[in-house]
Amino acid sequence: MPFAEVEPCRIIALQGASSSIIQALLADIAGRLKSRGLRVIGLVENASGGPNPCKSMELRSLDDGRVFSISQNLGPGSQACNLHSEGLALACAAVEQSIASGADVAVLSKFGKQEAQGGGLIDAFGAAIAAGVPIVTSVSPALMDEWRRFAGDFAECVSADQAKLGSWLDSRLDTWSNAVTGGRSYEMMTGPLAGSHLHES
Repeated sequence: MPFAEVEPCRIIALQGASSSIIQALLADIAGRLKSRGLRVIGLVENASGGPNPCKSMELRSLDDGRVFSISQNLGPGSQACNLHSEGLALACAAVEQSIASGADVAVLSKFGKQEAQGGGLIDAFGAAIAAGVPIVTSVSPALMDEWRRFAGDFAECVSADQAKLGSWLDSRLDTWSNAVTGGRSYEMMTGPLAGSHLHES
């Protein structure tokens, strides 16, 4: 679902650093948002050791810490990176369920080749967009054409160095926190239970 077809929401896509640095930064941003009382859901990639990290790719849920394996063992001597589509589908479904249950911000590990082809976590991106939930993610410069077709003009690409700056990050977090908490206050004032205490005996 192209982003331009739905009501605009906020998307930040990080760029300009190695995958491990980007994923650590996404986890840090998620932690800062949680510390402000926001409901943060989504997935980040776990760092993998060894000479061939793609043989043990994992996604970690920011909701409950569950780990989803998204790579398959192709046997001794194999240097190929074989994505485990079932694990990726389970991870994506978990994010969609979290969004349906209520979320303030979605952190999604990346918009990569799978997403550019309509797979991977693309349904999680779509669910967040449809629900108006802000997204923090990452995208490779090599996929900018596909990203622009998907996200339109409503996404902002930010360098990892810029996102590390306390002033920039705090400013953005302030904006999102105020938008969310302001919305909650409005819901409390205008919801079905608003003013009900006035009728209590």
